[in-house]
Amino acid sequence: MSQQEYLSPSPAPDEKSVNSPEPQWSGKTPIQMLHEYGTASGTPPVYEMEKAEGSGHQPNFFFSVTVGDIKCTGQGPTKKAAKHQAADAALKMLNLDPEKGISPGRSDSNGIAAETNFNPNSVCLLQELAIQRGWRRPEYTVLTQSGPPHQREFTVACRFESLTEKGVGSSKKAAKRTAAEKVVAKLQSLSGGSEITWTPKPSVLFENIRNSAAEKISLLRRNPLSIPNTDYIQMLLELSKEQGFEVTYFDIDELTVNGQYQCLAELSTEPVTVCHGTGISCSNAHNDAAHSALQYIKIVAAGK
Repeated sequence: MSQQEYLSPSPAPDEKSVNSPEPQWSGKTPIQMLHEYGTASGTPPVYEMEKAEGSGHQPNFFFSVTVGDIKCTGQGPTKKAAKHQAADAALKMLNLDPEKGISPGRSDSNGIAAETNFNPNSVCLLQELAIQRGWRRPEYTVLTQSGPPHQREFTVACRFESLTEKGVGSSKKAAKRTAAEKVVAKLQSLSGGSEITWTPKPSVLFENIRNSAAEKISLLRRNPLSIPNTDYIQMLLELSKEQGFEVTYFDIDELTVNGQYQCLAELSTEPVTVCHGTGISCSNAHNDAAHSALQYIKIVAAGK
């Protein structure tokens, strides 16, 4: 399997420096306001002292704050003042209204609107959505990186529950955001509008599959899985629809030592099932992974 580089939920930041008097937001300090934002969005701010200059009686401190995919800096005669300046810059970059204070931008119904004052981009939206719904956090994987140093191109996969989309960009951050935007667009499409009402299918217990007497699982128990030229992808798809689990294929960028393509087939079962496949093409690798998954299910379901 290839050595894949995993990204943390917070992308690489953009920087902005400020140097203005310590502000107040609706009677609260910028630090308090940004803390409320971070708590509600699931992206708590992280402060770091960049450097300290000046003499002992007249110091000048520089602090940075990172929240979500935003990073801002501030400076001041004390560490607290510098942190306040950094927090104020972040609040302004987030376009938060000081009169309205911090409150999640949600719709009036159970869905979540795709565009709110609370979501600077799709990366933050997916993070907030996962926290609010109790779903798995989005996962980002760098699939490829190519090109000369001055013109790099990255491909990043965003996996969100059973959905997976790829994004391409001149930086990991740009590719990550593009992938997240595609996932949000997919969620909206599945929801039939801008308000996200889609919900993932619950995991299917293997105990339920073992006890099932439905047509497809019964055929799997009786028939061998060694017939040449069988479309195992279609067979697994039909079985998944019958039993209520989902199948997701993940292509592996690196070829095997024999030059074959590789992929993983993941089933939304409990426990999760992941099977490896190889082949002379991507489709052959998918078919091989589906074959391995069916063999595993056949073994598990044999007790019935």
